[in-house]
Amino acid sequence: MLKEPFFFENSRVPVWLSKLAPIEINAITLGIFVFARGTLSERVKRHETIHFHQFKELWFIGFLLIYVYDYLYSAIIMKKGFTREAYLAIRFEQEAYDCDEYINYLSIRSRWAWTHYPLGGE
Repeated sequence: MLKEPFFFENSRVPVWLSKLAPIEINAITLGIFVFARGTLSERVKRHETIHFHQFKELWFIGFLLIYVYDYLYSAIIMKKGFTREAYLAIRFEQEAYDCDEYINYLSIRSRWAWTHYPLGGE
């Protein structure tokens, strides 16, 4: 089984998807692929690799459903609106942003680690 995704730098995919999203996308994990507008720093690679591991736990549909649910919950129920704040409250993003600076995180990450983060953020 893959330990890390396939990285595609200098891709137009984040540019196209940004037209549909409420935020500007610089890098995005879509299953086993990561697409970035420019070159990826090691920190962003770790961030996107965390998402890759989350994807592996839930497969595409599970990851997508929970991602959208968390975003809508934060935006509507928590009244954060369709903002960056609601995006940062997604449990997958909480884990990735909280842990992407730790060089060894991926080697010690437990399965389902994202479930330890609160729905709707702090």
